[in-house]
Amino acid sequence: MRGALSGLTTRGRCLLAAGFAAGLCAIVLNERDLLRVAAFVVALPVLAAWLAQRARVGLHANRLLHPGRVQVGSATDVRVELRSAGRLPTGGLLLEDSVPYALGARPRFVVERLPRNTVTVLRYQLKPVMRGVQQVGPLLARITDPFGLAEFDREMAGRSRLVVVPRVLPLSGLPSGSGMGSGDDGSIRLRAGQGEDDSVVRPYRHGDDLRKVHWRSTARRDELMVRVEERPWRGGTTVLLDHRVAAHRGAGPGASLEWAVSFAASISLHLHRYGHQVRLVGDDGRVLVGGPGGSGYSDAVVLDALAALGPSDRREPAVGVDPGAGQEVIAILGGCTPAAVDSLVRNRPRGMRSLAVVMDVAAWASPSEDAAPNPEDAVRLLATAGWGVVVARPSTPMRQIWQELCHSAGNRGPVVRTEVG
Repeated sequence: MRGALSGLTTRGRCLLAAGFAAGLCAIVLNERDLLRVAAFVVALPVLAAWLAQRARVGLHANRLLHPGRVQVGSATDVRVELRSAGRLPTGGLLLEDSVPYALGARPRFVVERLPRNTVTVLRYQLKPVMRGVQQVGPLLARITDPFGLAEFDREMAGRSRLVVVPRVLPLSGLPSGSGMGSGDDGSIRLRAGQGEDDSVVRPYRHGDDLRKVHWRSTARRDELMVRVEERPWRGGTTVLLDHRVAAHRGAGPGASLEWAVSFAASISLHLHRYGHQVRLVGDDGRVLVGGPGGSGYSDAVVLDALAALGPSDRREPAVGVDPGAGQEVIAILGGCTPAAVDSLVRNRPRGMRSLAVVMDVAAWASPSEDAAPNPEDAVRLLATAGWGVVVARPSTPMRQIWQELCHSAGNRGPVVRTEVG
């Protein structure tokens, strides 16, 4: 009984207090009619609290999400099934499903009457605006009596997992001359004969070691050529995603990090659907998706990994070795200092094809955020090292940036294989 009385509302407590006061006056004044009224006034909130508590015990709920994986901006249908197994019908039921802010407003329902042993179905939609592994629930129920004298809260239906994957935009075309994932890097192979070694040569760039000048190729092409150490071809493409907090600006769905994650997902799925082997790597060199060779996974694995990817706290990229591990690289970089770009360039073999999308994160920033590094500094350093580079801004469609990136791959200096002199 004590538990039932704890659910009395302010109205119920006032009515109970009035009943006791009336009863005390009836005893003092010896008024039997007033005593009967007092007994009724006291019994009414007590009975209401007992009935509401009994109705709470017999309530059951189940929540179903369809589908359980959605892209940002797509809708998922939520079905809530209610059933009362108590001996008395349930009335005055207020339901509220706990929903994270990234999924929208909390849905609320009022059920005036819930018959016994009958399933009542409630439906609503969620339209996520941000990626992530979200938890829907628990379902909170507030049971009241018809007079509003008592109410009890109960947690029902538990939690349901909803995976919100980044938005994927369709892309077209491939970086020209790259031969990504096919084993052909677009170079010309010239062999002097069986058993002779071949080397990779390319046009001289400012900063190259003059000791590596390949004089025979220079004389043949009438252009200064340098030798590049032969690297074993491992096939595939590595997509490097810079997800540092310090490298991005903006907040919520319009943050530069969300744009970068969406672009990485679009590139990875685009190349994978063409049969290319793709590895997804973080700014610390950790492999997010793809083992040796980058194969053996589905599109859903890529999207799930990016859905759960959070921002890192590193101030600078911690790439201590070649992030491509012998593969071609497409880097999606946020705001990078010259030192960070220099570290990436130094650890990346110059003979391998490398592409980069440098984000002008200042275009995503709010007025209250710190100034971002100038993207032109990163572009200059990467281009000097032979990378194909494109600057990304929120006003430019992803498809156009991808086309420009594909075009930049064809503008790099040719890679020629010839015999060792």
